[in-house]
Amino acid sequence: SLFFWGRCLMSLAILGFCLAATLVALFAGKTTIWEAIPPGVSVVLFFVLMCVVGLLEGMQIAFFAVARIPADERGNSVFAKKTCELLFRGRGENLAGFMIGRQLCVVSCMFI
Repeated sequence: SLFFWGRCLMSLAILGFCLAATLVALFAGKTTIWEAIPPGVSVVLFFVLMCVVGLLEGMQIAFFAVARIPADERGNSVFAKKTCELLFRGRGENLAGFMIGRQLCVVSCMFI
């Protein structure tokens, strides 16, 4: 248990350092973002894009987990059923297409 909490503390310390370094760079204008964009807007844009990346990563994990669950055990939520119908329609090629599109979106977010 001590090893687990040590890892958690180390992860939080690394995350805090990375966040501090990123925010300092954004506010100091030492990034490659367009010069016309003020630092406050670039910080908001950074957090919005990181949220998008986080959502896409979470969706990937969820979709691969749901792929192993039989269709009758996937729950009764309307949105969940429609999403599963769309992803696993036909021979399941939509899931692969989503994964490719997700990766392109993540790469785009990193370059913006």
